[in-house]
Amino acid sequence: MTVNTATPEQQLGPAPEAELARVDAWWRAANYLSAGQIYLLDNPLLAEPLAPEHLKPRLLGHWGTVPGLTLTYAHLNRVIRRTSADVLFVAGPGHGAAALNAASWLEGTYSEFHTAIGQDTDGMRALFRQFSFPGGVSSHASPHVPGSIHEGGELGYSLAHATGAALDNPGLVVACVVGDGEAETGPLAASWHAPAFLDPDGDGVVLPILHVNGYKIANPTVLSRLPKADLHGLLRGHGWEPIEVECPLGADPASVHERYAAALDEGFERIADRAHPMIVLRTPKGWTGPSEFDGHRLEGTWRAHQVPLPGARRDPLQLAQLERWLRSYRPEELFTAEGAPAPLVRSQRPRAELRMSGTPRAHGLTQRDLRLPEVADYALEVPVPGQVLAESTRVLGAYLRDTLVLNAEERNLLLFSPDEHASNRLDATFEVTGRRWQLPTESGDEHLAGDGRVLEVLSEHLCQGWLEGYLLTGRHGLFSTYEAFAHLVDSMVAQHAKWVHTAAGVPWRRPVPSLNYLLTSHVWRQDHNGASHQDPGFIDHILSKRAEVARVYLPPDANCLLQVTDHCLRSRGLVNVIVAGKQPEYQYLGHDAARAHCAQGIGIWEWAGTESVDGADVVLACAGDVPTQEALAAVGVLRGLVPDLRIRVVNVVDLTRLAARERHPHGLTDRDYTAIFTEDTPVIFAFHGYPWLIHELTYSRPGHEHLHVHGFSENGTTTTPFDMCVLNGIDRFQLALAALERVPRVAGRLGNLRQRLLAELDRHHDHIRRTGEDLPEIRAWRWGR
Repeated sequence: MTVNTATPEQQLGPAPEAELARVDAWWRAANYLSAGQIYLLDNPLLAEPLAPEHLKPRLLGHWGTVPGLTLTYAHLNRVIRRTSADVLFVAGPGHGAAALNAASWLEGTYSEFHTAIGQDTDGMRALFRQFSFPGGVSSHASPHVPGSIHEGGELGYSLAHATGAALDNPGLVVACVVGDGEAETGPLAASWHAPAFLDPDGDGVVLPILHVNGYKIANPTVLSRLPKADLHGLLRGHGWEPIEVECPLGADPASVHERYAAALDEGFERIADRAHPMIVLRTPKGWTGPSEFDGHRLEGTWRAHQVPLPGARRDPLQLAQLERWLRSYRPEELFTAEGAPAPLVRSQRPRAELRMSGTPRAHGLTQRDLRLPEVADYALEVPVPGQVLAESTRVLGAYLRDTLVLNAEERNLLLFSPDEHASNRLDATFEVTGRRWQLPTESGDEHLAGDGRVLEVLSEHLCQGWLEGYLLTGRHGLFSTYEAFAHLVDSMVAQHAKWVHTAAGVPWRRPVPSLNYLLTSHVWRQDHNGASHQDPGFIDHILSKRAEVARVYLPPDANCLLQVTDHCLRSRGLVNVIVAGKQPEYQYLGHDAARAHCAQGIGIWEWAGTESVDGADVVLACAGDVPTQEALAAVGVLRGLVPDLRIRVVNVVDLTRLAARERHPHGLTDRDYTAIFTEDTPVIFAFHGYPWLIHELTYSRPGHEHLHVHGFSENGTTTTPFDMCVLNGIDRFQLALAALERVPRVAGRLGNLRQRLLAELDRHHDHIRRTGEDLPEIRAWRWGR
């Protein structure tokens, strides 16, 4: 990346004293505004002595990290003003949102987006009052903060988000403040691997700023107690070039400004030389705040983490100390009598289009739509249901390959996987791209490329974090992984879903491309790996999130998978989960039928049922590829046992169609639901996941008492594919038995029919333990035979 140095006055070099005076003024102003947000309801400019009624009754916020964030923001603004660099700011300690609110208010951006909060005394009062206040804004860097793509509510993802934002963004510098407490998390520790994947030609630059302030909420941080040489060795081993800036307790801020300015100038010069610089910034926790109170040191200790003077409203001594603290910033120098930033502070703003709080990249305004191929060109020919055998994800791989080709010039699509891309049968993409890789290669390596469009790293956290950063800056992607291990990012996707939902209510943010998962190698085809790999519960987790955001799709075959994936890649502002197997499976629907079925999300498969004009005796419903196969096989079993049994077959692709309309926007009306399932017919539902999820979705539906769900019940081991179904009761024989047990007109024959079905299960049990494989007729089954 080359930093723009178009004019002589913008050249980097020793910062003049006047420039650093502006930086210091901006920093003091931001610190004052940050402290004001934590404490003040009124008297924002301290125009009169501070009184208890000027303070909030509940003091909430995090002061300890603020001075480091504001210091860094101030100095980055200095670099931006000198070089016209394009910088995106990511605050790992997003709980220090007061600092980011203050920064964007000083830059004027906050007032542009939140027009009720102007740059005057009333606006400052409103800025203070709303912070961590009922009806106001969060104390974290949530979507209300201009320029933010990272809330930081759960620590550990900042550097992964920064890396994702830098991917395919040449010319962009993503400055990422990493808290030294945050650096103890697993995701952040893995994120130091970024130099192994960032393409110096096609990507932007990540500039980590490791803020070492020594403490977490109540304990010292590991990195702050490491010898400097060890810490630098650790960072160098990951490919970074650390530049140290140290500010011991009691240091003169002027000298710190000088050292920090020099360090950032050096860092940007190294960026221009295609290196990976980073800053190790050491400042006291809660710097410039109260030094001590009640016999305890505050500044530079864990006690400064949240609210240093929590009893200021009721304790006159704390109130007096708070007033001394606020006045120590000399607000009369920083703000006009009307409450606007003084000229000295205002002069430190970058040009409007370069303000970090105003970057359109963070607000979804730089999106480029995907060019998608015609789904019909990849559809399998299915002349008769259940006769063509294919690997669904391999079919999808060809579609994704050509999607990459169509978007090669735009460079706005990436595929992410934890070392499973080829295993998941998506390897057709390697015909046109490789795996992103910047480290040395050896003979025998396959499909490695410096500019590869597939990012594989054995960390679900990194795949998730990189993809989120990529999406939040307006690009598109797909994350494929083994179903059971999607749970590793449960909390990450929860945070992202909350962000997306909140952002939808912010008018100046445009909905960003959806977060798309492909869960494969799923529970019913993990018979070889055993119980550790058998867990379909990720979809439960997703559907516990806001209905406006959460979607789950269970395509039964390849053509439905194509339709669903095409739909998800076109969507915005959602979390889409697609569950599809990679093993050879029978195909049921041709292109036109799959398109119609997926558009409805649920439907009656008349070709599979045996109901008459008088209706059905039983409904066999299914959701998921293996449950669909077993439900269809159960139809065959039932036709052999009771030829005149009237069976309706229902397949569900969009799981949220089962929910009531008032609970989910995709939900069917009760009228449409009963048209499919009826109100009084027994429904035997073969489900991919845990049975209770179907009951949760349908508990208020008419006829719910007639719904009987068979799904995964935590019975798993290393066994045969069909035995996995038997162990959990979704096999054809147990589905058939469940149906017969609930049809009154066969009650007189039920004993004999049950005995015949249980005999089949006994025969299966004996055969697999004798031979190690499923019965020949099970392995050879196909629809219609």
